[in-house]
Amino acid sequence: MAAALGNTAEKLVDGAAQLIMRGGYNGFSYADLAERFGIRKPSIHHHFPSKVDLVIRVVEEGRARIRAQIAFLRENAPAAMDQLLMYTGYWERCIQDQSAPFCLAAVLAAELPALPEPIAAAVRGHFADLAAWLDGVLALGVRQGTMSLETSPKLEAENFMAAVYGAMLVARALEDPGRFKTIVDSQIDRIRV
Repeated sequence: MAAALGNTAEKLVDGAAQLIMRGGYNGFSYADLAERFGIRKPSIHHHFPSKVDLVIRVVEEGRARIRAQIAFLRENAPAAMDQLLMYTGYWERCIQDQSAPFCLAAVLAAELPALPEPIAAAVRGHFADLAAWLDGVLALGVRQGTMSLETSPKLEAENFMAAVYGAMLVARALEDPGRFKTIVDSQIDRIRV
């Protein structure tokens, strides 16, 4: 019985993540999840008493996956440029096959002023984690002699992050997944030695 409860909670988290990616925080309700999974709303409340609880879990699970991916990159791709290319390649595939057409945290960041504070804090945490990792990768690239930066690694990390998320937005707005790669490749070429 405990495994079934865990499976239901995980299905709800995954379902909420998909709905948020496509419509944002206010773009879904427990009624949508109940219909999607053929369960009653009280069953959802059993797992997640409030929508805030559910969305925080969605964001925190996403952050945990990203931390695991970063650890994998550090272990398996010691070259900074390889790490950067693996990161952008992941998003390129997700956008191309529509498995994750837009970063969930980016969707929520656009809604930040209207989000409940606990969700906003989790979203800010995502961006802080990503910026810190990119800062480290870019600094490593400079030390390895594969990257040349116009400003500090910290500022370049924020610029690169903005380019990646902006490329997601352009790909979505123009309904052209290939635009993501074109834009991101130009940013990589700008720093590649």
